[in-house]
Amino acid sequence: MEAYDILQAVESNAQARVLATVIHVEGHAYRKQGAVMLLMADESSLGSISPGCLEADLSAYLPAVWESQKPQMVEYDMRPADDFGWGETIGCGGLIRILLEPVAGELLVNLLVVKASLDRGEAVQLLRIFSDGYSNITYTLCDPNDDVSTDRHSVYTSLFTPKPRVIVFGTNPDAIPLAQMAVSVGFRVVVADWREAFCNAERFPESETVVAFPEQLVEQLKLNAQDYVIVMSHQFEKDAAFVRGVMESSLHYLGIMGSRDRTEKMLEGLERPDWLHYPVGLNIGSEGPVENAVSIVAELIRIKRGVRTTGEWGSSAAMGRDIQSCRPW
Repeated sequence: MEAYDILQAVESNAQARVLATVIHVEGHAYRKQGAVMLLMADESSLGSISPGCLEADLSAYLPAVWESQKPQMVEYDMRPADDFGWGETIGCGGLIRILLEPVAGELLVNLLVVKASLDRGEAVQLLRIFSDGYSNITYTLCDPNDDVSTDRHSVYTSLFTPKPRVIVFGTNPDAIPLAQMAVSVGFRVVVADWREAFCNAERFPESETVVAFPEQLVEQLKLNAQDYVIVMSHQFEKDAAFVRGVMESSLHYLGIMGSRDRTEKMLEGLERPDWLHYPVGLNIGSEGPVENAVSIVAELIRIKRGVRTTGEWGSSAAMGRDIQSCRPW
């Protein structure tokens, strides 16, 4: 689970009690330093820091941490040479230190400020400055570019970056599985269209929706260099107007659904930046809305992870042809 989802739960759920953060790892671990999990008052949890071997034990600390309103450090040494009781049979095998903090007071205030910053598209660092071991923590927020000169042994820094935003232009039925999959793999999804009857929370319950004509959408969306945009309304004039508008911005990714000939016609007179991809999606021979959604989301993940392939404009689920759910052009 993304840190943003944890922050969202902190903001909206009064059951949130204890934040668990992996602050040190030696050797092999299922999750790396910085992984977070939220323990709830009803004994449920959000997120994970192990393949299931530590969560139940951590939950046992919840009452004491919450009642004392004091942070606590928990250490699990699962290196086989030191502890055969844990060992690698549980899929871990390393040393993990986990900071447990009551979600209240100064921490709660700072987490809400972090959430607001991410909603504005701004990255932020949360500094924990320790004293008296780990029993007292002072919290400070700063810009990610700030030089943190505090003694590294008494401070832990968490960097929070905005959840990558995927904007889907077009609300035909093939947009529904695409939006669902993009949300499920950790993107913040905005679905945009000029038709309110198709662009609403009922059809896209886990996504944000924006209703406006292409020319107004570009201004309303406030595009930035971290955005992923997918154009798939299947109406040439609307797609073309939206593409021309968004290409005035610098994006992280722009994918256009449809045949190469259709898109070339749409792009006449425009430059071709390296973040432009068409036809959209990885070439997996996909057919139909669900398979096409798989190919598109796979390409989004590839770009997000920084994995490059040759011929970006041609690395498509529909190389040289229309994707099945598109109209022929």
